[in-house]
Amino acid sequence: MLSVVLFFLFFSLLLYVLLGGADFGAGIVELFTAPSKRNNTREVIYRVIGPIWEANHIWLIILLVILWTAFPGYFYIIVTYLHIPLALVLLGITIRGVAFVFRHYDAVIDQTQFWYNWLFRIGSLLTPIFLGITFGGLVGGRIIISEDYQNLDFYDVFLQPWLNPFSFLMGIFFASICAFLAASFLIGETNGENRKHFSKISAKFTIALVIIGGALFLYGYINNIKFIENFLHNPVSIASVGLSGLLLIPLWKFINNERRLASRFMASLQVFLILFAALYVHFPYLIYTEEKEISLLESTSSASSIENLAITLLIGGLVILPGLFHLMKSFNGIEVYENEK
Repeated sequence: MLSVVLFFLFFSLLLYVLLGGADFGAGIVELFTAPSKRNNTREVIYRVIGPIWEANHIWLIILLVILWTAFPGYFYIIVTYLHIPLALVLLGITIRGVAFVFRHYDAVIDQTQFWYNWLFRIGSLLTPIFLGITFGGLVGGRIIISEDYQNLDFYDVFLQPWLNPFSFLMGIFFASICAFLAASFLIGETNGENRKHFSKISAKFTIALVIIGGALFLYGYINNIKFIENFLHNPVSIASVGLSGLLLIPLWKFINNERRLASRFMASLQVFLILFAALYVHFPYLIYTEEKEISLLESTSSASSIENLAITLLIGGLVILPGLFHLMKSFNGIEVYENEK
């Protein structure tokens, strides 16, 4: 049953990165769009993510519930030592969500639309940055777990783990992934000049992704961050990242041939390979403190709790996944049966 719980844990993480990431990325794309094209971009974004944007956060909720229920020791470390960036993530999700609704459904069209638009764009940028910062704090090796905190101050315990260049590079890297996904997905929702516009945006964020990823690895290697060192010494992880880079060739071929479903699948596969490379070499040691690496499997709940959770997840999966697919299909979020050119 533990394997079932782990499957849903990482499956939820993958779907949140892909769907929630593309959701955040849409706002980032709008932010970096020229002012003359923002209104058009805004309408395309709303048409695509409007019906399903709230559904994307279900994967984050499932992820947190699994950690809380099955791996309480891990959950405690995350919400205790990284509560500040997590609180900023929740604040960002709330602000962008409110702005997204009011900029479309406000009964009065006035100057407040200006603020709604900018709150949505800035929230879409800062939220994934702080999500990446949180992950950087988990694996950066700066968390201090001690039974005696008298000789430590607030900065040492609650700021040092995430308030550092490595975590911020991780945050910018994740935001770039989100923008890359959104731009690649939005290409299939447009044609003509709009398609060219999103193609250019996708190309720019692809370049940004490569540059920021390189800076992240270089900084980690120079500063002897164990997470990066383990990554660079693992052939499977290196091969996964290399394959992800090679897939840029067929991705752009599919985009140029206007093969909507194939291009989305290829962009998603690239992100999956990056996520797989990051987790494969380190599992189950997914938290790095100053003293040691902490295994996810060290602090599992009782066997009965794991079994009940696994059964609940299986039943829930049978209900949620078909329902979500139907929702996305109904609102033209995806068109699996659409004929590809």
